[in-house]
Amino acid sequence: MADGVKPRVKVPKKAAAGDVVTIKTLISHPMESGQRKDSSGNVIPRSIINRFVVDYNGQNVIDVDLAPAISTNPYFEFDAMIPEAGEMTFTWYDDDGSVYEEAKSIAIG
Repeated sequence: MADGVKPRVKVPKKAAAGDVVTIKTLISHPMESGQRKDSSGNVIPRSIINRFVVDYNGQNVIDVDLAPAISTNPYFEFDAMIPEAGEMTFTWYDDDGSVYEEAKSIAIG
């Protein structure tokens, strides 16, 4: 597990059924490409978030494969239609096998 990894998600707490809302996510992660060397000349192992998945009430909304060129602390912003009250789950997958999850509920009102 990479040090200091912290997912952050901004989701509206309420929406009307059928509304399109903006979702913002950021995960603090150093994102090492595996191409740099440390001060001793050793290659620093690759450590990136290689996949990002968002589901709403168990239905997939986004599934993104990431490559070493992705920036440190990857940020995603997207719009999603909210058909009903439910829970949006966010999952980030790390090269080292770590999985980082965050969940936010959206009420209909």
